[in-house]
Amino acid sequence: MARFTLIFYAILIPNSRKKKLQGKIRLNDIHELCRMTQGKDNNHRKEELYQITFDEDDRVAFNALHAMSHFDLANNEWLYCKHDNLIDRVMKEKHVGKCRLMLNLLLRQPFEKDLLRPDFIDFCIAKISACAQPYAIRAYCIKLAYEQMKYYPELLEELKMALDMLNQEALSPGLLSAKRQIMEKIRRELGDRTLNK
Repeated sequence: MARFTLIFYAILIPNSRKKKLQGKIRLNDIHELCRMTQGKDNNHRKEELYQITFDEDDRVAFNALHAMSHFDLANNEWLYCKHDNLIDRVMKEKHVGKCRLMLNLLLRQPFEKDLLRPDFIDFCIAKISACAQPYAIRAYCIKLAYEQMKYYPELLEELKMALDMLNQEALSPGLLSAKRQIMEKIRRELGDRTLNK
């Protein structure tokens, strides 16, 4: 508890936050941080934590993103207003860990048909087939591509083609599972639309 208190005060006191959040934080620390930022009365603390995700120290920013990825459903809704900002950031992010966590945060958000961003769809499709990318990033991009493309049959066909291309490489169990799940959703979606015509 004493160790967490130091971490939490690092968030509230800008001059010391970087130093306190540089090291690896434990899951108990993250849960306590989530507890202390929960509820509408603590939205200002959520904002402070979000601002830490911009820190120039990758470890500090990573730790803040990691904590936010553990927000419960009610508190996660606060992040919806950061939707476009997260998309802008993740498309430029070079740090693999921060990229993975931002994709995770985006996967927990709704994608509205009228507010889709073609640049982010293109980003996700490109990452799916990029063999040099970590499996986790590719798996998140498969799921995020579907969440955006599910509104349009022609886009689902494009996603299906991108996933079919993965048959040419050996996939990790996690990436293979993500591919199978989304292929099944695509089959159901396209089948339902064909039947409803």
